[in-house]
Amino acid sequence: MDGVLNKLKNLDAYPKVNEDFFTRTFSGGVITVVSSLVMLCLFFSELSLWLRMNTISELSVDSSRGEMLDINFDITFHKLPCAWTSLDAMDISGEMHLDVDHDVYKKRLQADGTPIDEGTKHSIGPENIDLMSKDKVDENGTACGSCYGAQTATQQCCNTCDEVRSAYRKKGWAFTDPQGIEQCAQEGFSKALQEQAGEGCHMWGAISINKVAGNVHFAPGKSFQQGNMHVHDLVPFPDKNFDLSHTITKLTFGTGYPGQQNPLDGVFINQTTSSASQAATGMWQYFLKVVPTMYSDVRNKTIHSNQYSVTEHFKRAEIQQGQNMPGVFFFYDLSPIKVQYREEYKSFTHFLTSVCAIVGGVFTVSGLIDSFIYHGQKAIKKKVDLGKQI
Repeated sequence: MDGVLNKLKNLDAYPKVNEDFFTRTFSGGVITVVSSLVMLCLFFSELSLWLRMNTISELSVDSSRGEMLDINFDITFHKLPCAWTSLDAMDISGEMHLDVDHDVYKKRLQADGTPIDEGTKHSIGPENIDLMSKDKVDENGTACGSCYGAQTATQQCCNTCDEVRSAYRKKGWAFTDPQGIEQCAQEGFSKALQEQAGEGCHMWGAISINKVAGNVHFAPGKSFQQGNMHVHDLVPFPDKNFDLSHTITKLTFGTGYPGQQNPLDGVFINQTTSSASQAATGMWQYFLKVVPTMYSDVRNKTIHSNQYSVTEHFKRAEIQQGQNMPGVFFFYDLSPIKVQYREEYKSFTHFLTSVCAIVGGVFTVSGLIDSFIYHGQKAIKKKVDLGKQI
């Protein structure tokens, strides 16, 4: 047994020195205090890093198919009334959403930005059927307004101005004389356009579209499809010099995630003072590259979202030639690369390794410094003593 203990004693890598042979110096005490403080600071720094959550990013190919893309927007037009503004969306697959009103809210604003109402959501369906003349009824005995030649097999009656406009839009006809339409005259369509002149409009809401390249735009006038052309009806507006000054409070693609930054949030464009437009009306174009993003937190809760980069451009309107119609356009394209963010904490073994490295490193460096100072002082003292003897 004693032999085993002696063998273990011979393996001791830390031989002890008798205290009688220790030499303590002032410089050694200072280095010990300083090194202890450095170790303490580095320890707490490493502790804070260990307790802090880290976000790891990875890149992969986006393999999703057949998904929808949700666009959330909050935009204010300072000089464009709500009755004048329409929202359209279209993509390269050929699908179009014209004059979108579902899940879209509008709030009228005075010229100084003061809200006129609390915001309204467009109601779908005939609202003023009782205001129409009821000399024409359908087979069920209910009022059936004329579509003025635009009726189809599925839509024989047009009881509101919007339904007449929709029927015209399906036929590809221009909606040129709203006052000549009984439904529009009863609803005060032209009167509403005139009453809101000089107002602004705050629009917010969401729209769901196919996950393919396309564009979403806000433009004056009701939209319709005429052949292969997308057209906005500007006939009811005598003054075609629209002021499209706007503020983009929010524009996101999908659900937000922690730390997300959207480059268009808070962007303000003043058409009157902008060097790009030089006070002229036209197309404000934003070209967005949308990058699919997946965010997973420490509880394995996953958020599927998107982030984007943007460049902007302005083109003067050429209304008479039917080109560069005025509006605010967001052209988006999808990246084939997906970004994945993952929250995680450093392991305890990583923290323990770092602490050991800090203690050992500081101890070794301070020992080298102390040895250098001690032997330096000793050499200088020896030379001084030799000089005195001479």
